[in-house]
Amino acid sequence: MRIVFMGTSEFAVPILKRLVESEHLIVAVYTQPDRPAGRGRLPTPSPVKRVAEARGLAVLQPQSLRAPEAVLGLVELKPHVIIVAAFGQILPPKVLDIPPLGCLNIHPSLLPKYRGPSPIATAILNGDEETGVSIMLMDEGLDTGPILSQGRIPIEPQDTARSLEVELAQLGAELLEQTLPLWLEGKLKPHPQDEISATYTKPFSKGDGELDWHLPAVELWRRVRAFHPWPGCYTRWRGEMLKVLEVIPIPSEGRLEPGRVVSLSPGHGAVVGVGTGDGILGLSRVQLEGKRVMAAAEFLRGRREFIGELLPSKPLL
Repeated sequence: MRIVFMGTSEFAVPILKRLVESEHLIVAVYTQPDRPAGRGRLPTPSPVKRVAEARGLAVLQPQSLRAPEAVLGLVELKPHVIIVAAFGQILPPKVLDIPPLGCLNIHPSLLPKYRGPSPIATAILNGDEETGVSIMLMDEGLDTGPILSQGRIPIEPQDTARSLEVELAQLGAELLEQTLPLWLEGKLKPHPQDEISATYTKPFSKGDGELDWHLPAVELWRRVRAFHPWPGCYTRWRGEMLKVLEVIPIPSEGRLEPGRVVSLSPGHGAVVGVGTGDGILGLSRVQLEGKRVMAAAEFLRGRREFIGELLPSKPLL
């Protein structure tokens, strides 16, 4: 089978690698154009582009698949099927109609739950106990196509968006390896999604990472995990940004002023904590603006004045 693969982020890499190992011919890999990154803001290839070029695959990076020349280029490739994973562009109807066996999307949620751009972070934010991967036959909607197969994994207490993405990417690669042969042989029947139970996610921005100490400690703990590595969680101390990288929620019998920094006794899992709307948020790893990442204990050694401070909460809109 002639396959076109479309993907951009790290999530798509294991899926592409598994396809490379298959018996099928990958006629081209589509990925987003190089974007500025790093301190020098130099154009940087996507993770998928780096892997594809290392394996000698043809790489195409159109600004938009709606452009007539992009559609014509796809037609000339004569793909039997298009495989999509975290590509970053919506496929227009003219593209969806090109492959006779359709376009299959590997989406990191148990559809119809968590359609849209941030299903992994949203699952952690909501305190879900499990998540998974869905392979669907794409239509013109946003993650609305009928389902071919699904796989599930638990969300562990230590999981971050990054660690969960790695697990889900591997699950997606394995699920595609099982699903694709059955689909190509006509042995799978797509099942429509239940529109009544559908939910949608939103993109997150840097501002979403600023911590509001009036929220419960458990919710802030979820936010720190959900927003690692992007957009990251932070607070402000004496005019500087303090990134909050690893935390632990600690129940508290008494009421502590939200944002008040306190020293914690041994046995709490952290040496310093911050009062919240419900409980204390123990700080394990932090990074002061312009400094390296530190364990909270090391951070405190030269900054004892941090204890007793009142950290600001995210301003209400």
